[in-house]
Amino acid sequence: MDDFLQIAVGTFTMRPYVFAFLMVYLVAAVLHLGWRTTLLFTVCGYLVSFASEVSSITTGFPYGWYYYLDATKDRELWIAGVPFFDSLSYVFLCYCSYATALWTLSPVKVRKWDVTTLETRAIRRSFAALLLGSLYQAFLDIIIDPVSLQGSRWFLGQIYGYREPGLHFGVPLSNYLGWWLVSAVMIFTLQRLDSATQRRLSGDVPPRGVRHVPGKALLGPVLYLSVVIFNLTVAWLIGERLHFLTGVFIYTLPTVIVLVLIVRRANRYSKDELAEHLRDYPWSPSTSRRG
Repeated sequence: MDDFLQIAVGTFTMRPYVFAFLMVYLVAAVLHLGWRTTLLFTVCGYLVSFASEVSSITTGFPYGWYYYLDATKDRELWIAGVPFFDSLSYVFLCYCSYATALWTLSPVKVRKWDVTTLETRAIRRSFAALLLGSLYQAFLDIIIDPVSLQGSRWFLGQIYGYREPGLHFGVPLSNYLGWWLVSAVMIFTLQRLDSATQRRLSGDVPPRGVRHVPGKALLGPVLYLSVVIFNLTVAWLIGERLHFLTGVFIYTLPTVIVLVLIVRRANRYSKDELAEHLRDYPWSPSTSRRG
């Protein structure tokens, strides 16, 4: 019993930053998509990522050959040779990448301190959201994986390695291609779950959990940038200055492009765009009045 409690506590306390990101994800996703979609995606997304990790450590697909070190098996939950929280982190990385893609694609309504994306069902389930979201998530790993690989130099600890050092700070290119593929599968799954929830609704009743909170549309993109900033900060603190600078160079241009697009499109939506948004989400706080 004592061992079980130690592992249960260690699962959450060994990586407090992951737990914090997970909590932000749950709040953002429930307010955005509702309890049903969030819980179903948390389970389905975890199963997809877990299966991909088990496959890769046993067959080399899709990330390439890598292995986990069992140094923390007596302190946190492991399942089939994979740390529980490692696969779970894919879920919040996927959601914040998808939410950021919706920000990129949707018209934006701003009123005082409230910012709303005028999403539609077509935008949510679009190939564009799938493509952008999966690329956003794959690019997150370009920042995350080299830092995690140096876990022995910070509080993460050395938990995994690659059979052969890769070209990108020790990470093989196959890893990023695998992330792109798995990210696409996860976002496709999220899109289907969200569509199924929408089909079950009738009238003006939103999914359970969906609420209007000023600025809630910012939570996904803020979570995304927080993950980037956290990992770049760790890279700087452990002396990986080249990786830090590379990450800054990678993210500066796309971040500025997205921000400029959002500012330029703020309150410049058409009547048809607003009407489609309100038709798909009649519980939205947006009205026909601009500004």
